[in-house]
Amino acid sequence: MADNDHSEEPTPYIEAIVTYISYVLLAVFGHIRDFLRNKGFEANMIATEPDRTKSFVPLYQNFESFFTRNLYRRIRDCWNRPITTCPGAEFEVMDRDSPDYGWTFRYPGSTTRAVNFGSYNYLGFAESSGYCADAAVAATEMYGCGVGSSRTEVGSLNIHTQLERAMAEYLGTEDAIVFPMGFATNALNMAALVGKGCCILSDELNHSSLVLGSRLTGATIKIFKHNNPADLEAKLREAIVYGQARTRRPFTKILIVPDAPQVEGVYSMEGSIVRLPEIIALKKRYQAYLYLDEAHSIGALGTSGRGVVDYYGCDPRDVDVLMGTFTKSFGGAGGYIAGSSRLVRHVRQSSHSAIYGASMPAPVAAQILTALNILLGRAGPPDEGKRRLRQLSVNAQYMRARLHQLGLIVYGDRDSPVVPFMIFMPGKVAAFARLSLAHGLGIVVVGYPATPIIEARARICLSAAHSLDMIDRSVQVIDKLSRLLRIRYSRRQPPDWTRDRTRAWAEAQLAEFSRPLAPTHVASSANGVALIGA
Repeated sequence: MADNDHSEEPTPYIEAIVTYISYVLLAVFGHIRDFLRNKGFEANMIATEPDRTKSFVPLYQNFESFFTRNLYRRIRDCWNRPITTCPGAEFEVMDRDSPDYGWTFRYPGSTTRAVNFGSYNYLGFAESSGYCADAAVAATEMYGCGVGSSRTEVGSLNIHTQLERAMAEYLGTEDAIVFPMGFATNALNMAALVGKGCCILSDELNHSSLVLGSRLTGATIKIFKHNNPADLEAKLREAIVYGQARTRRPFTKILIVPDAPQVEGVYSMEGSIVRLPEIIALKKRYQAYLYLDEAHSIGALGTSGRGVVDYYGCDPRDVDVLMGTFTKSFGGAGGYIAGSSRLVRHVRQSSHSAIYGASMPAPVAAQILTALNILLGRAGPPDEGKRRLRQLSVNAQYMRARLHQLGLIVYGDRDSPVVPFMIFMPGKVAAFARLSLAHGLGIVVVGYPATPIIEARARICLSAAHSLDMIDRSVQVIDKLSRLLRIRYSRRQPPDWTRDRTRAWAEAQLAEFSRPLAPTHVASSANGVALIGA
């Protein structure tokens, strides 16, 4: 399955020029409005600093403040939408309106039901009922909601140990350690692995947690082009030949982090999959270390859901540090670091997050452990884990094929559950976000500064909880809106593989799991929470 075409259609020149002009016009009008506010012709609702703090270092750069005030605020209703239900295949979004162009919101009390394409609920475990929810309730009754201590004191529960052992077994590593926060798993643990005198080779599109973690290490950071092994090799050669700045001494350690200061399995803004076999080959050739962030790929890629390592059939021992989060495929919270026993032991003893951070709440650990046991075939109906993995894979390919056939510019690789398509212009971004929700689609739109300024896009996150009927209805809406907004920018023919990704193909792929599922119930014991089949 790992035969993706990594080429992406470039931004058309006409659309790029019009997008730049749009931002220039918005900036001009923004400066005019700031002038009117300063002169008292327009109400100034901007938060201002008191006189006693004006000599302090500003919290925000001038451009950040200007962009937020004059561009983002006017379409702020397209983001940060509160929901009132579990973020499953569908959810209820609170209706709201703004009487002052985004400064404040009013909530009439009504909601809009929409298909949820915004959550990273890849395997559909983010449920308010079912196996995982029942296990979380049982864990709450047994352990309570929190521990109130770090793992190194009295905050280590037997369910934490069970989860770490199960995670190591699932990944095929010697050991694993879990943390209560996914962002901090990257940001606060990298300093325990590298420091001054080391070099981090980071993908230019890395996640902010990796960027922050890299900066906290004090190591030299070099950036290579997104998912580009050739440029990575050039940066590796440069780091080895020239060494540290000024002294020219060799780096004590070189860490490759393919997306942000690490390699990310699936890049969440691009929908592309890291070219892991090529990076592993470079790592071995130049005796570097490899840090793989599987936040968006663990549970979402590979025949067994073990992430990009499983997807390419690589040996997990070839990756020095395996990192991932539980907030996406597992429907929980927190993250993990897995690898050799020596690595995990070092992290336990050296990481501030492991030593001082509060331990993972037991209900969250139970949610993750139950989802993991379902994937391992130890809980739930027979083949439930395989069914969810197959459903996600089929949904991702089917949706991506349908969008290609509409003439949209679709980014990413074929098997990625993240499917972005390009909108470019800021006015069309706002229009698509508002109209799609009005038609019952909860699709996230993404723009600057999360993407390059001319590459604003809509991003669909598929889930095993989505049915084929939901996808067909959604494509019909996107078809209608793409015609209305004229966002069918593609000049290429759809990829060859999309021709046979029909509804009949999808149904045939899922036919094996079409039988009704057996019910389950949860029982608790002194050894923790176990999910028992009926």
